[in-house]
Amino acid sequence: MFTDRAVIHIRSGNGGHGAVSFRREKYIAAGGPDGGDGGRGGDVIFTVDSGLSTLIDFRYKRKYAAGNGGNGAGQKMTGKNGANVVIKVPPGTIVKDEKTGAVLADLKYPGEEFVAAKGGRGGKGNSHFATATRQVPNFAKAGEAGFEFDVILELKLLADVGLVGFPNVGKSSYLSVTTSAKPEIADYPFTTLTPKLGVVMTRDGSGYVIADIPGLIEGAAEGKGAGHRFLRHIERTRLLLHIIDVSPYSGRDPFDDFLKINEELRLYHPRLASRPQIVACNKTDVDGARERFNEFRSKFTKWADENCESDPDFAEYREKGCYRLFEISALTGEGIKELCDYCGSILKDIPQESTFEDIIENEGAELSGPEEEELFTVKMDGDVYVICGRFIEHLLDSVNLGDYESQGYFQRVLRQKGVIAKLEEMGIQEGDTVRIGDTEFDFAF
Repeated sequence: MFTDRAVIHIRSGNGGHGAVSFRREKYIAAGGPDGGDGGRGGDVIFTVDSGLSTLIDFRYKRKYAAGNGGNGAGQKMTGKNGANVVIKVPPGTIVKDEKTGAVLADLKYPGEEFVAAKGGRGGKGNSHFATATRQVPNFAKAGEAGFEFDVILELKLLADVGLVGFPNVGKSSYLSVTTSAKPEIADYPFTTLTPKLGVVMTRDGSGYVIADIPGLIEGAAEGKGAGHRFLRHIERTRLLLHIIDVSPYSGRDPFDDFLKINEELRLYHPRLASRPQIVACNKTDVDGARERFNEFRSKFTKWADENCESDPDFAEYREKGCYRLFEISALTGEGIKELCDYCGSILKDIPQESTFEDIIENEGAELSGPEEEELFTVKMDGDVYVICGRFIEHLLDSVNLGDYESQGYFQRVLRQKGVIAKLEEMGIQEGDTVRIGDTEFDFAF
């Protein structure tokens, strides 16, 4: 089972609450505040594990929650930090915000880590709020809530060379004779239903990774035949090895197949269509294949010359050795070693590619976490002014409404953060009702 997409729910830990506590010792009549701070909530961390190759584990476990921080205690004792939750993913995994579709991280290399959701900070104990005029603070800060949201995980294979072509043209056979990979091979369409990776060792001792992408069909760019899933894995490849069946028994036109596959690449993304290619005409050992190869070579050469005239980038790649034509037979081994060595030799001059989502969604910006919420919002519910937001709810949890000094602190923060000004702008009058969460107040200037 190859799984290349999953949706999971993650939640970072809440910070622990600060403590309200006072020293109580023999012979000390009025000990000062000694409430400790709450512990930090645990983070949700993605890490790349080179031993994984699919996202199948996420079919069975879809919720991941970090530990909450412990509450503070007397004698200025800090609560225990919440445990982080570490989620292992295979190389080539992209993490997206499910709500917005924004790319949060592109995890490519073993050991690479990304903190997707930071745990909430622990609240301050009442020992932090003692002043010369407030010697008995009867309040402390609540811990901050963690983040909770859904993320999409998408796997895009990390390979230097991507094998493309119509179904049953010999891509799996080529992979089997050039690497130790063991794909299923049979004479019927769509034998390969999952991408497979192999390592090609060249005769100079170097090597590169090659991916057998399931056969494309017309309409793949629109998702036909799971086309989007298959095309996704070609994005990272630096070089495309286009396999063409030139045997007379396929019932297809080799050059027409070549054009159709390139059109599907272009429809998926224009940059993919301009990715450098090597074209390998397979099954040349079959009777009658030579004539079809010569016909293909004539049309292909004309096509390449026309593209050189209209596209400087194409001309540059062709000058570097791309868009070269090879005759091979995966069955007899004819031309296989020469093709493998040639691909390895030109890869040195082809840079590593980014995914198209990196280019479109994150152009000129750093990869980031979930969007920050507004500090607060104010809306009307009938005649009641309703104040919402994580900041406001956290502030309310931090105060002791039965304590005069705590109420004063609460009102000062509301004014400093612009909440009072917003209420006045909306026309609030003295005595009007204000609601925060489940708590209601009468407004007073």
